[in-house]
Amino acid sequence: MGRVTETYFDGATAQPPHPAARDAYAAALSEGWAGPGRLYTLGRRSRMLLDAARQSAAASLGVSPDEVTFTSSGTQAVHAGILGVIAGRSEPGPLVYGAVEHSSVLHAAQWFDSRGRAARGGSASVPVDRFGRVDADPLAGVEDASVLAIQSANHEVGTRQPIAAIAANLGGVPLVCDAAASLPWEPVPEGWSVLAASARKWGGLSGAGILVVRKGTRWRNPFPGEDSSIREAIGEVDVPAAVAAAASLRAVVSEREELSKRARALTEQIREHIAETIPEVELPGDPVDRLPHIVTFSCLGVDGEVLLTELNRAGFAVSSGSACASTRLRPSHVLQAMGVLSHGNVRVSLHRETTEEEVERFLEVLPGIVEGIRRLSR
Repeated sequence: MGRVTETYFDGATAQPPHPAARDAYAAALSEGWAGPGRLYTLGRRSRMLLDAARQSAAASLGVSPDEVTFTSSGTQAVHAGILGVIAGRSEPGPLVYGAVEHSSVLHAAQWFDSRGRAARGGSASVPVDRFGRVDADPLAGVEDASVLAIQSANHEVGTRQPIAAIAANLGGVPLVCDAAASLPWEPVPEGWSVLAASARKWGGLSGAGILVVRKGTRWRNPFPGEDSSIREAIGEVDVPAAVAAAASLRAVVSEREELSKRARALTEQIREHIAETIPEVELPGDPVDRLPHIVTFSCLGVDGEVLLTELNRAGFAVSSGSACASTRLRPSHVLQAMGVLSHGNVRVSLHRETTEEEVERFLEVLPGIVEGIRRLSR
């Protein structure tokens, strides 16, 4: 039996490296490997590459270069953004976050609570509706919040959050926005104070994230070490990876309108076909106000791990369970917070290279795989 060709449907975890990232990384590797903080020639070359990457990323995001810091990952950017804003408060109040945030936000909240801050407010989770959306006034009833952490759109079901409306109700409380899921596909609405993102989500390389702290937002180093600037607190970055991140972001921003339109047509085709051909299936998330590349579905009476395994055997790489904890295959905290079916779920997330033929082949085999699993489990 010949080897099954694998079709990659996990673009929300990481997109295939963008050609611009490959080229930029290769070009920067020979010149940007030395420490950019050193004064000798090789260090200065690295610093020039890093500064140029920062300027490029800032232009893509519509911010000032001195507001941009490269990190080692999107998770590091989230942690530094949230905890640094809290550390900048003389009397920290509650850390408020949406119930469907990425695990990096939940872990920051747990760390905040464990550091003895609970007496001054602790953390508070904001509930979501059945689509996975927080209320436009999430701080109602919360006093003296230090920070609000709300993602631009959900990484598991694609539902957009009302960032602009939320920002209008904050009354000066900093908004930390995890934009990792949406940034490759659409601009982030205005109103945020801190933005975090991961380069591998748009076809950059692993080992690079971006943290943007807008002017006027108080930030202080929350990590062990001296009371330093953001860049000093983050530490040395992988300069070639940062260069690749900036180059691929610039390319993605220039093409994302067209790619988003194509991806939305494909995911609508997936949603319609699944609803028509698979009985007892749930498609959580907003069917319209959502990211264009994500479809999550949950099949009643089907084990998620078994479904993932069978799809993998058929040649399809997808996510199952919580997208940020899939190796442990525990029920998704996102789906549980939404009050929808949280077992037997699969997330299909497209990327810029996904073809219509790949989607059609997936839809041909999916109903039979689900029915086969159900038949064996009866």
